[in-house]
Amino acid sequence: MAYNLLKGKRGIITGALDENSIAWKVAEKANEEGATFVLTNAPIAMRMGQINALAEKTGSTIIPADATNVDELTNLFTQSQEVLGGKIDFVLHSIGMSVNIRKNIPYTALNYDYFLKGIDVSALSLHKMLAVAKKLDAINEWGSVVALTYAAAQRTYPFYTDMADIKAMLESIARSFGYHYGVEKKVRINTVSQSPTKTTAGTGIKGFGDFFDYANAIAPLGNATAEDCANFCITLFSDLTRMVTMQNLFHDGGYSSTGVSNVIMEKMGLE
Repeated sequence: MAYNLLKGKRGIITGALDENSIAWKVAEKANEEGATFVLTNAPIAMRMGQINALAEKTGSTIIPADATNVDELTNLFTQSQEVLGGKIDFVLHSIGMSVNIRKNIPYTALNYDYFLKGIDVSALSLHKMLAVAKKLDAINEWGSVVALTYAAAQRTYPFYTDMADIKAMLESIARSFGYHYGVEKKVRINTVSQSPTKTTAGTGIKGFGDFFDYANAIAPLGNATAEDCANFCITLFSDLTRMVTMQNLFHDGGYSSTGVSNVIMEKMGLE
């Protein structure tokens, strides 16, 4: 059911690869709630995905941009304002990539060139986007930026290797930039720490299926779905959360606050 939480608002949504991605669900929900927005992704990701179908479904314009390239980001924010007819009200940063994970390189033997690439794509890209937006004064006062993250930024998950460090940097950027952008333009910046989610990217991590089941058994409410995450992001884009900024918000069914569950104890034969 639509409530028009984003009626009249304009946005930029990154990272919509296919219908399994969180960004895809966010775009669908934002459209239902009355927003207009542009879709963007790196050209290589666009060739791999189905973004044209999403653009047609939501009546959106696609503006390709490499999130690590300041010139392309400048073009993205400039063109977005022209296409949408005004400044931006919300931005979703849903960008993550680790070459080390793709190549199954263990954390203790990281390829540092790959590591730096992951930092640039998955964390520094947020700083670049915010710096470009601020320089262009492209985001309205009380605008909202949300970046997707994961609990491995706070707790060790061996299989998440260098992405754990990268997500920690992403969250730090959200806090640090959130202060400056908040003081100057009342723009709020938050990260959402989502449950393990069956996206195309998530399921590519070795052992993901087993960990998905483990997290689901720990969380009192079970794992939050991509659709659940999209709903949460919409509330953060809306005026209902105007005073929420610089926060890392756990959206994980209670997993991050649970030490152990009866289900896990039973599976281990301890109860």
